[in-house]
Amino acid sequence: MSTITKKELAQLVSDSTGYKKNLTAEMVDSLFMAMRDNLIAGQRSEIRGFGVFQVKDTRPKPAARNPRTGEVIYVPARRKTHFKPGRLLKEALHQERQDAGPPVAGERSDEQA
Repeated sequence: MSTITKKELAQLVSDSTGYKKNLTAEMVDSLFMAMRDNLIAGQRSEIRGFGVFQVKDTRPKPAARNPRTGEVIYVPARRKTHFKPGRLLKEALHQERQDAGPPVAGERSDEQA
């Protein structure tokens, strides 16, 4: 599995739009800063065709246990980020891959069946 960095993402935007790399890097950076600030403020960011980023509150856990010491500890409520993919992204992810790699452990290929 490969990872794409912000720099590589800016390069892809530059290639597809024809704008200079430094301008697209600023655009990508400002997009992520705006999304981050929006999430910190507790608001959701909806990108049609892609998905929704939002903040959810967790419940406190009054009787958690430290596995090393066995000590009972209190875990307070906190906020966490949540991403819900949009319909178009879900459909694209559920399609079969054209460049299917080696079978995943536990799966059998047609040749083995």
